[in-house]
Amino acid sequence: MKITVYGAGQVGATTALRIVEQGLGDVILMDIVEGLPQGKGLDLAESLPVSGISRRVRGTNDYRDIEGSDYVIITAGLARKPGMSRDDLLQKNTAIITGIARQIKEMAPDAYLIMVTNPLDIMTEVLRKVTGFPKNRVMGMAGILDSARMRTFIAEAVGVSVQDVQALVLGGHGDSMVPLMEFTSVGGINITQFLAPDQIEKIISRTKFGGAEIVELLKTGSASYAPSAAAVEMLKAIINDEKRLLPVAAYLEGEYGFSGIYLGVPVVLGKNGVEKIVEIELSETAKPALAASADAVKKGIKKLEN
Repeated sequence: MKITVYGAGQVGATTALRIVEQGLGDVILMDIVEGLPQGKGLDLAESLPVSGISRRVRGTNDYRDIEGSDYVIITAGLARKPGMSRDDLLQKNTAIITGIARQIKEMAPDAYLIMVTNPLDIMTEVLRKVTGFPKNRVMGMAGILDSARMRTFIAEAVGVSVQDVQALVLGGHGDSMVPLMEFTSVGGINITQFLAPDQIEKIISRTKFGGAEIVELLKTGSASYAPSAAAVEMLKAIINDEKRLLPVAAYLEGEYGFSGIYLGVPVVLGKNGVEKIVEIELSETAKPALAASADAVKKGIKKLEN
Protein backbone atom coordinates (compact mmCIF):
# COMPACT_ATOMS: atom_id res chain seq x y z
CA MET A 1 0.00 0.00 0.00
CA LYS A 2 1.44 3.36 -1.04
CA ILE A 3 0.35 6.35 1.03
CA THR A 4 1.40 9.93 0.33
CA VAL A 5 1.34 12.62 3.01
CA TYR A 6 1.52 16.14 1.62
CA GLY A 7 3.21 18.48 4.07
CA ALA A 8 6.16 17.54 6.28
CA GLY A 9 5.34 19.88 9.14
CA GLN A 10 4.19 18.75 12.57
CA VAL A 11 0.84 17.39 11.37
CA GLY A 12 2.26 15.65 8.31
CA ALA A 13 5.24 14.10 10.06
CA THR A 14 3.09 12.87 12.95
CA THR A 15 0.58 11.46 10.46
CA ALA A 16 3.36 9.60 8.65
CA LEU A 17 4.61 8.18 11.96
CA ARG A 18 1.13 6.94 12.91
CA ILE A 19 0.65 5.33 9.49
CA VAL A 20 3.83 3.26 9.59
CA GLU A 21 3.53 2.40 13.28
CA GLN A 22 0.06 0.99 12.61
CA GLY A 23 1.41 -0.96 9.65
CA LEU A 24 -0.99 0.61 7.16
CA GLY A 25 1.51 1.02 4.34
CA ASP A 26 4.67 2.64 3.02
CA VAL A 27 4.79 6.44 3.12
CA ILE A 28 5.95 9.14 0.75
CA LEU A 29 6.37 12.39 2.67
CA MET A 30 6.06 15.25 0.19
CA ASP A 31 6.92 18.92 0.77
CA ILE A 32 8.20 21.86 -1.29
CA VAL A 33 10.78 22.87 1.34
CA GLU A 34 14.11 21.36 0.31
CA GLY A 35 15.52 18.97 2.87
CA LEU A 36 12.52 19.06 5.21
CA PRO A 37 10.70 15.91 4.02
CA GLN A 38 13.99 14.12 3.40
CA GLY A 39 15.18 14.82 6.94
CA LYS A 40 11.85 13.95 8.57
CA GLY A 41 11.52 10.85 6.38
CA LEU A 42 15.01 9.64 7.22
CA ASP A 43 14.46 10.22 10.93
CA LEU A 44 11.19 8.26 10.79
CA ALA A 45 12.78 5.44 8.80
CA GLU A 46 15.59 5.12 11.34
CA SER A 47 13.07 4.74 14.15
CA LEU A 48 11.38 1.73 12.57
CA PRO A 49 14.05 -0.91 13.35
CA VAL A 50 13.72 0.01 17.03
CA SER A 51 9.94 -0.32 16.78
CA GLY A 52 10.23 -3.61 14.89
CA ILE A 53 8.25 -2.27 11.92
CA SER A 54 9.01 -3.34 8.35
CA ARG A 55 7.71 -0.31 6.47
CA ARG A 56 9.39 2.29 4.30
CA VAL A 57 9.29 6.07 4.64
CA ARG A 58 10.83 8.41 2.11
CA GLY A 59 10.81 12.18 1.91
CA THR A 60 10.82 14.06 -1.39
CA ASN A 61 10.34 17.42 -3.08
CA ASP A 62 9.44 15.82 -6.42
CA TYR A 63 5.70 15.32 -6.84
CA ARG A 64 6.35 12.62 -9.43
CA ASP A 65 7.35 10.35 -6.57
CA ILE A 66 3.71 10.14 -5.50
CA GLU A 67 2.89 8.24 -8.69
CA GLY A 68 0.46 5.39 -8.11
CA SER A 69 -0.38 6.34 -4.53
CA ASP A 70 -3.42 4.49 -3.21
CA TYR A 71 -4.20 7.12 -0.57
CA VAL A 72 -3.21 10.75 -0.11
CA ILE A 73 -3.54 12.79 3.08
CA ILE A 74 -3.13 16.54 2.61
CA THR A 75 -1.76 18.51 5.56
CA ALA A 76 0.16 21.11 3.51
CA GLY A 77 -0.67 24.79 3.83
CA LEU A 78 -0.18 27.76 6.08
CA ALA A 79 -0.86 27.15 9.77
CA ARG A 80 -2.96 29.42 11.93
CA LYS A 81 -1.27 32.05 14.04
CA PRO A 82 -2.63 33.66 17.22
CA GLY A 83 -5.65 35.80 16.39
CA MET A 84 -6.03 34.26 12.94
CA SER A 85 -9.31 32.60 11.97
CA ARG A 86 -9.61 29.68 9.58
CA ASP A 87 -11.11 32.04 7.00
CA ASP A 88 -7.94 34.15 7.09
CA LEU A 89 -6.19 31.19 5.51
CA LEU A 90 -8.69 30.92 2.67
CA GLN A 91 -6.99 32.58 -0.29
CA LYS A 92 -3.43 31.45 0.35
CA ASN A 93 -4.28 27.85 1.13
CA THR A 94 -6.60 27.67 -1.87
CA ALA A 95 -3.64 28.37 -4.14
CA ILE A 96 -1.58 25.70 -2.38
CA ILE A 97 -4.32 23.05 -2.51
CA THR A 98 -5.09 23.81 -6.18
CA GLY A 99 -1.48 23.03 -7.08
CA ILE A 100 -1.48 19.85 -5.02
CA ALA A 101 -4.77 18.72 -6.55
CA ARG A 102 -3.34 19.05 -10.05
CA GLN A 103 -0.34 16.94 -9.07
CA ILE A 104 -2.56 14.24 -7.57
CA LYS A 105 -4.80 14.19 -10.64
CA GLU A 106 -1.76 13.62 -12.85
CA MET A 107 0.18 11.13 -10.76
CA ALA A 108 -2.36 9.31 -8.56
CA PRO A 109 -5.70 9.32 -10.41
CA ASP A 110 -7.12 6.38 -8.46
CA ALA A 111 -6.24 7.60 -4.97
CA TYR A 112 -8.57 8.22 -2.04
CA LEU A 113 -8.04 11.69 -0.60
CA ILE A 114 -8.30 12.96 2.99
CA MET A 115 -8.08 16.72 3.55
CA VAL A 116 -6.68 18.13 6.79
CA THR A 117 -5.73 21.66 5.69
CA ASN A 118 -7.89 24.59 6.88
CA PRO A 119 -10.38 26.01 6.20
CA LEU A 120 -11.13 22.33 5.86
CA ASP A 121 -14.61 22.13 4.30
CA ILE A 122 -13.75 24.64 1.59
CA MET A 123 -10.33 23.14 0.88
CA THR A 124 -11.97 19.73 0.45
CA GLU A 125 -14.31 21.20 -2.16
CA VAL A 126 -11.34 22.79 -3.96
CA LEU A 127 -9.66 19.38 -3.97
CA ARG A 128 -12.75 17.64 -5.38
CA LYS A 129 -13.36 20.28 -8.03
CA VAL A 130 -9.79 20.43 -9.33
CA THR A 131 -9.17 16.67 -9.35
CA GLY A 132 -12.61 15.81 -10.67
CA PHE A 133 -12.55 12.69 -8.49
CA PRO A 134 -15.86 11.11 -7.44
CA LYS A 135 -17.23 12.38 -4.13
CA ASN A 136 -16.77 9.06 -2.32
CA ARG A 137 -12.98 9.35 -2.80
CA VAL A 138 -12.59 12.95 -1.55
CA MET A 139 -13.33 13.72 2.10
CA GLY A 140 -12.26 15.94 4.96
CA MET A 141 -11.12 15.25 8.50
CA ALA A 142 -13.35 17.32 10.79
CA GLY A 143 -15.95 15.75 13.03
CA ILE A 144 -13.65 13.07 14.41
CA LEU A 145 -11.25 15.71 15.72
CA ASP A 146 -13.99 17.99 17.06
CA SER A 147 -15.78 15.07 18.71
CA ALA A 148 -12.51 13.87 20.26
CA ARG A 149 -11.94 17.29 21.76
CA MET A 150 -15.40 17.34 23.27
CA ARG A 151 -14.96 13.81 24.62
CA THR A 152 -11.72 14.92 26.28
CA PHE A 153 -13.35 17.91 27.98
CA ILE A 154 -16.35 15.86 29.13
CA ALA A 155 -14.15 13.10 30.55
CA GLU A 156 -12.20 15.71 32.53
CA ALA A 157 -15.37 17.34 33.86
CA VAL A 158 -17.12 14.11 34.83
CA GLY A 159 -14.01 12.27 36.01
CA VAL A 160 -14.29 9.20 33.78
CA SER A 161 -12.29 7.52 31.03
CA VAL A 162 -12.58 9.05 27.57
CA GLN A 163 -13.38 5.54 26.35
CA ASP A 164 -16.75 5.76 28.08
CA VAL A 165 -17.65 9.13 26.52
CA GLN A 166 -19.51 9.30 23.21
CA ALA A 167 -19.94 12.61 21.38
CA LEU A 168 -21.02 13.74 17.93
CA VAL A 169 -20.06 17.05 16.34
CA LEU A 170 -21.38 17.93 12.89
CA GLY A 171 -21.21 20.94 10.57
CA GLY A 172 -18.28 22.95 9.31
CA HIS A 173 -14.88 22.57 10.93
CA GLY A 174 -14.73 25.95 12.61
CA ASP A 175 -16.54 28.29 14.94
CA SER A 176 -19.91 27.24 13.46
CA MET A 177 -19.54 23.53 14.25
CA VAL A 178 -22.58 21.87 15.83
CA PRO A 179 -22.07 19.65 18.90
CA LEU A 180 -25.15 17.43 19.28
CA MET A 181 -25.79 17.09 23.00
CA GLU A 182 -28.72 14.72 22.48
CA PHE A 183 -26.17 12.21 21.14
CA THR A 184 -23.59 12.88 23.85
CA SER A 185 -23.36 10.32 26.63
CA VAL A 186 -21.19 8.75 29.31
CA GLY A 187 -21.48 4.98 29.42
CA GLY A 188 -24.71 5.26 27.42
CA ILE A 189 -26.23 7.77 29.88
CA ASN A 190 -27.04 11.21 28.51
CA ILE A 191 -24.62 13.94 29.51
CA THR A 192 -27.38 15.95 31.22
CA GLN A 193 -27.35 13.33 34.00
CA PHE A 194 -23.77 14.29 34.86
CA LEU A 195 -23.31 17.98 34.13
CA ALA A 196 -25.34 21.13 34.72
CA PRO A 197 -26.42 23.26 31.72
CA ASP A 198 -23.79 25.93 32.39
CA GLN A 199 -21.04 23.27 32.52
CA ILE A 200 -22.24 21.82 29.22
CA GLU A 201 -22.25 25.26 27.59
CA LYS A 202 -18.66 25.84 28.68
CA ILE A 203 -17.64 22.51 27.15
CA ILE A 204 -19.44 23.34 23.89
CA SER A 205 -17.66 26.70 23.70
CA ARG A 206 -14.28 25.17 24.47
CA THR A 207 -14.86 22.53 21.78
CA LYS A 208 -15.69 25.15 19.16
CA PHE A 209 -12.51 27.07 19.91
CA GLY A 210 -10.36 24.04 20.72
CA GLY A 211 -7.96 24.67 17.86
CA ALA A 212 -7.61 28.36 18.71
CA GLU A 213 -6.86 27.48 22.34
CA ILE A 214 -3.90 25.35 21.25
CA VAL A 215 -2.67 28.04 18.86
CA GLU A 216 -2.73 30.61 21.67
CA LEU A 217 -0.80 28.29 23.99
CA LEU A 218 1.84 27.29 21.46
CA LYS A 219 2.35 30.83 20.08
CA THR A 220 4.25 29.54 17.06
CA GLY A 221 2.28 26.48 15.96
CA SER A 222 -1.05 24.69 15.89
CA ALA A 223 -2.53 21.34 16.84
CA SER A 224 -0.84 18.28 15.34
CA TYR A 225 -1.27 15.16 17.49
CA ALA A 226 -5.08 15.11 17.53
CA PRO A 227 -5.55 16.06 13.84
CA SER A 228 -3.11 13.37 12.75
CA ALA A 229 -4.85 10.77 14.91
CA ALA A 230 -8.22 11.69 13.39
CA ALA A 231 -6.91 11.53 9.82
CA VAL A 232 -5.29 8.15 10.36
CA GLU A 233 -8.48 6.78 11.95
CA MET A 234 -10.24 7.62 8.68
CA LEU A 235 -7.44 6.09 6.60
CA LYS A 236 -7.46 2.90 8.66
CA ALA A 237 -11.24 2.55 8.30
CA ILE A 238 -10.92 2.71 4.51
CA ILE A 239 -7.87 0.48 4.11
CA ASN A 240 -9.27 -2.22 6.42
CA ASP A 241 -12.85 -1.85 5.15
CA GLU A 242 -14.04 -1.37 8.73
CA LYS A 243 -17.44 0.15 7.88
CA ARG A 244 -16.94 2.71 10.66
CA LEU A 245 -19.73 5.18 11.37
CA LEU A 246 -17.80 8.42 11.80
CA PRO A 247 -18.41 12.18 11.44
CA VAL A 248 -16.62 13.20 8.25
CA ALA A 249 -16.68 16.22 5.91
CA ALA A 250 -18.57 14.69 2.99
CA TYR A 251 -20.00 16.15 -0.22
CA LEU A 252 -23.74 16.62 0.11
CA GLU A 253 -26.27 16.31 -2.69
CA GLY A 254 -29.55 16.85 -0.88
CA GLU A 255 -28.74 15.16 2.41
CA TYR A 256 -29.82 17.21 5.42
CA GLY A 257 -31.32 19.66 2.92
CA PHE A 258 -27.97 20.88 1.55
CA SER A 259 -26.33 20.48 -1.85
CA GLY A 260 -23.02 21.32 -3.46
CA ILE A 261 -20.97 21.70 -0.28
CA TYR A 262 -18.81 19.69 2.07
CA LEU A 263 -20.14 19.50 5.61
CA GLY A 264 -19.43 17.32 8.62
CA VAL A 265 -22.05 14.55 8.80
CA PRO A 266 -22.13 10.91 9.94
CA VAL A 267 -20.89 8.56 7.21
CA VAL A 268 -19.96 4.92 6.81
CA LEU A 269 -16.28 4.62 5.89
CA GLY A 270 -15.12 1.47 4.14
CA LYS A 271 -13.05 0.26 1.20
CA ASN A 272 -14.99 2.50 -1.17
CA GLY A 273 -14.38 5.59 0.91
CA VAL A 274 -17.57 7.40 1.88
CA GLU A 275 -19.94 4.51 1.28
CA LYS A 276 -23.04 6.03 2.83
CA ILE A 277 -24.16 9.32 4.36
CA VAL A 278 -26.32 8.61 7.40
CA GLU A 279 -29.14 11.09 7.99
CA ILE A 280 -30.22 11.33 11.62
CA GLU A 281 -33.15 13.19 13.15
CA LEU A 282 -31.91 16.51 14.50
CA SER A 283 -33.40 18.48 17.38
CA GLU A 284 -35.16 21.78 16.77
CA THR A 285 -32.06 23.49 18.14
CA ALA A 286 -29.59 21.58 16.00
CA LYS A 287 -31.41 22.11 12.68
CA PRO A 288 -30.91 25.89 12.46
CA ALA A 289 -27.40 25.55 13.87
CA LEU A 290 -26.45 23.13 11.10
CA ALA A 291 -28.05 25.45 8.52
CA ALA A 292 -25.96 28.35 9.86
CA SER A 293 -22.84 26.19 9.65
CA ALA A 294 -23.66 25.30 6.04
CA ASP A 295 -24.17 28.99 5.24
CA ALA A 296 -20.73 29.77 6.66
CA VAL A 297 -19.18 27.19 4.32
CA LYS A 298 -21.15 28.57 1.35
CA LYS A 299 -19.92 32.09 2.09
CA GLY A 300 -16.33 30.87 2.03
CA ILE A 301 -16.86 29.21 -1.33
CA LYS A 302 -18.43 32.40 -2.72
CA LYS A 303 -15.37 34.39 -1.63
CA LEU A 304 -13.29 32.16 -3.90
CA GLU A 305 -15.66 32.63 -6.81
CA ASN A 306 -15.61 36.44 -6.59
